[in-house]
Amino acid sequence: MDMLTNPFDDDKLREECGVFGIWGADNAASFVALGLHALQHRGQEAAGITSFDGKHFHSHRAMGHVAGNFDRDETMGKLAGHSAIGHVRYSTTGESGLRNIQPLFAELAESGFAVAHNGNISNAMKLRRTLNRRGSIFQSTSDTEVIIHLVATSGFSTTLDRLTDALKQVEGAYSLVVLTDDGLIACRDPLGIRPLVMGKLGEATIFASETVALDVIGASFLRDVDPGELILVNDGGIRSFRPFEKLAPRPCIFEHVYFSRPDSIAEGKSVYEVRKNIGAELSREAPVEADYVVPVPDSGVPAAIGFSQASGIPFELGIIRSHYVGRTFIQPSQEVRHLGVKLKHNANSALVDGKSIVLIDDSIVRGTTSVKIVQMMRDAGAREVHMRIASPPTRHSCFYGVDTPERAKLLAAQMNVEQMRDYINADSLAFISIEGLYRALGEDRDDAQPQRCDACFTGDYPTSLTDVTEKDRGTPLSLVASR
Repeated sequence: MDMLTNPFDDDKLREECGVFGIWGADNAASFVALGLHALQHRGQEAAGITSFDGKHFHSHRAMGHVAGNFDRDETMGKLAGHSAIGHVRYSTTGESGLRNIQPLFAELAESGFAVAHNGNISNAMKLRRTLNRRGSIFQSTSDTEVIIHLVATSGFSTTLDRLTDALKQVEGAYSLVVLTDDGLIACRDPLGIRPLVMGKLGEATIFASETVALDVIGASFLRDVDPGELILVNDGGIRSFRPFEKLAPRPCIFEHVYFSRPDSIAEGKSVYEVRKNIGAELSREAPVEADYVVPVPDSGVPAAIGFSQASGIPFELGIIRSHYVGRTFIQPSQEVRHLGVKLKHNANSALVDGKSIVLIDDSIVRGTTSVKIVQMMRDAGAREVHMRIASPPTRHSCFYGVDTPERAKLLAAQMNVEQMRDYINADSLAFISIEGLYRALGEDRDDAQPQRCDACFTGDYPTSLTDVTEKDRGTPLSLVASR
């Protein structure tokens, strides 16, 4: 069995990709590789880079992490040019083969066209059927390829207009970086569901999914790409276009809960500080008497610090994560798999033995992680194990670029909180309320017009979901292999 880097990753919502693009830098692909390293948490299945040297496009795509695929001189030496884009990915229900790794590239009539996409097109299946009937021949099962075919068949003359025409036909979430003969284009869907930021390094212009990717190359943050904005960067300068109807933005709230790295700034807010605020709100909403606050590493750490500071209960590392274990290949027996988990996380028995502890985690998806963690604490001698979750119950699937199980496999969609508590064998269980989550962001939720996409908690989807039957919104997009 090939274990995941984190043995509990199968019970996390996974952001499916990160994108990075740069225009106007010598050895542009090297900066992209560094940026993708910083975005590795957004997709650990595959990575790719496409560069442009003014005459030719060069690409390298591979399964696995950025390290090992883009740290060789011979690989990077082939990615020549002063502009480049890159992508890290997870896949969803479709295949995870090489043909779906981005950036996707095509030679169109007027230009080469490479695209890297963060998000999910929720009418991709319908568009694909229409394009197939018109004669389009698809080379992948990725929803992103629909964009390429829409651009290729558009009746407009310039690449920018053809891209705009294509995007006006899609629904769902997208943050794109596009590399053409004419320049680098960055764009974000009109609701701004998925993030995209803009930065500067000397004369070079950069776009990335998170500010941490700017930090790692020493670039300065300029601003967020606005919802519905297209930005074209080329030798003529930087130009901004806003071709879509202006809508009230609905950025994904889960970026603050889990997806973004804690050292990123999202929408002007420190992700780390927001997560601490979530922990503080959680302590006020669901207080408990205990000896220690213990985070589930690593995603539960900031919320656990906030919970500890607000409650006065000491913060301790009751679970120790090894950072020196990579991908582990072991025999596929249940007994050995169980032992493999302890290579990554182990209870700090000397601390928790005989103590009452509060475990802080970012979410419960299937519940399998929570069962293992609670049992780990009990095996280490914990007297009481209380669990507090730094997000509301995840009751609905996401169709905007997040790898979510079918709704039938979401624990909170099948059980109430008390049933969930019994299932994971905790002494108590509580989730932050949706109102508390918004308070942690410094906002009040408006039921009439929510400020964010919180559909995974509320079921309030901000766009149409053409490819999902109204009978069962928990059914995954059966064809699309999104990113």
